[in-house]
Amino acid sequence: MANNTLNIKQFINNLLEKKSADEVIETVKKSDLKKTLGAFDLIILGIGAVVGTGIFTIVGSAIVGGLEGSGAGPAIIISMILAAIASIFSALCYSEIAAMFPIAGSAYTYTYITMGEFMAWIVGWILMLEYAIGNITIASAWSGYFAQFLKGFKHILPSFVTTFPIWLRNDVRSISIMCEKYGLDIHDKIPFIFDKIPFAINLPAIFIVVFLTLILIKGVKESTRFAGVMVAINLFIISTFIFVGAKYVQPENWTPFMPNGISGVLMGAFLIFFAYIGFDAISTTAEETKNPQKDIPIGILGTLCICTILYIGVALVLTGMVPFKLIDIQAPIAHAMHYVGKDWFAGFISAGAIAGLTSVLLVYQLGTVRILYAMSRDKFLPRSLRVVNRKSRTPHVLTWVCGLIVIVGSIFMDLNISAELCNFGTFTSFIVICIIVLILRKTDPKRPRPFRVPFVPLFPILGIFFCGGLIVYSLKTLKTSSVLFPIWTLIGVVIYFLYGYQAHRNKNQKR
Repeated sequence: MANNTLNIKQFINNLLEKKSADEVIETVKKSDLKKTLGAFDLIILGIGAVVGTGIFTIVGSAIVGGLEGSGAGPAIIISMILAAIASIFSALCYSEIAAMFPIAGSAYTYTYITMGEFMAWIVGWILMLEYAIGNITIASAWSGYFAQFLKGFKHILPSFVTTFPIWLRNDVRSISIMCEKYGLDIHDKIPFIFDKIPFAINLPAIFIVVFLTLILIKGVKESTRFAGVMVAINLFIISTFIFVGAKYVQPENWTPFMPNGISGVLMGAFLIFFAYIGFDAISTTAEETKNPQKDIPIGILGTLCICTILYIGVALVLTGMVPFKLIDIQAPIAHAMHYVGKDWFAGFISAGAIAGLTSVLLVYQLGTVRILYAMSRDKFLPRSLRVVNRKSRTPHVLTWVCGLIVIVGSIFMDLNISAELCNFGTFTSFIVICIIVLILRKTDPKRPRPFRVPFVPLFPILGIFFCGGLIVYSLKTLKTSSVLFPIWTLIGVVIYFLYGYQAHRNKNQKR
């Protein structure tokens, strides 16, 4: 009986075992990753992740609504402000902790320091959902814009290229929803294996993921340069849309301003929050930043401010150009220009969307790889995954693994479900970050903080309140993703106890 009690006590102690903050700092000093990024690079990565996501993928759904939730309508502006407010408190908390512990792994590593091994694993698993599933969302959207872009060359390229079959650029579920919506026979749109199993494969999504995987393997600085070019194109086209589209704004399209009441505004805030994952991605590159104590806070807060201004500008113009019920969910910005008769500009926007979403894919995959690299370094995942390429000093094995995850996921998941799942992961990690700041202020008050969150404990508590409130509200509305998120978490718990827990113990004993 005594032995059983001791074993249970030891088991609980293992679950709560924390990683030393000093050990984390020492790990950074010995890192194999190359320090090449500055504040400007981080802002580029942040904007690349945030702007393309919100404007080119999810803003249409946030305005119009979907099968499981009402849209905000023209009040999407309020939704964006709410999302920005919810983000700013978490962004400040990220800035403080990332400057204290500039290490790959983001919220996973910070949780390991403050809450122990088990909670760190769960947060890392949820971050996987946040980034990998988010990347699936963007890959699906990229494919849609690519198809729109090819249509602009219908007089130049063969028809089998410009209008290639829908089952080669979409997933089965999305095709089924489309056929049901328009009263089409799915057998006319998609092949069936043995006349029973529907088959679809998103070829453009696979192509872009493989291409970006090769760039990421080449080096993080090279990846940032590529993202910089994409961001420059993206910002130019968004700015041009705001300037040109403003001439076609009709104020009557802004009424009714809040067609679905506060419920539509809150759901819009939940969906648009998906875009703000970008500044979280900045913290995952801390180990590859030259001066993380100074540059990480600049990168995070700079990204948040610039992107919020762009979001509000686009939302005002978009809802002013097109009656909100007629806004296209898949390609809202390009459709708006079609709506006012500017077809040439719609093709121009599709090119910008491709550039913007390409940068998002790059940053999301970069974040996924860095988090898994940190978990592998802590011996929760096989050592073979954290092998670093000698020439480029990038974790090339993990980069390919993450690329394959996105490719497989893009075959089975649709844009809205994966975006909602990604949001649950984002909100959870943001809440954890706010809690970590409160814990460290009590347990380690004397540790140097190059950046400090003002008005503690008020600001972290407000961050928890906003993010937690949006989660609770969405759980009542989103039936599919609210079931899938707990299932994903449970799978993570099972993997931890079947593999991660014992693997961590065994490898620590051999050391």
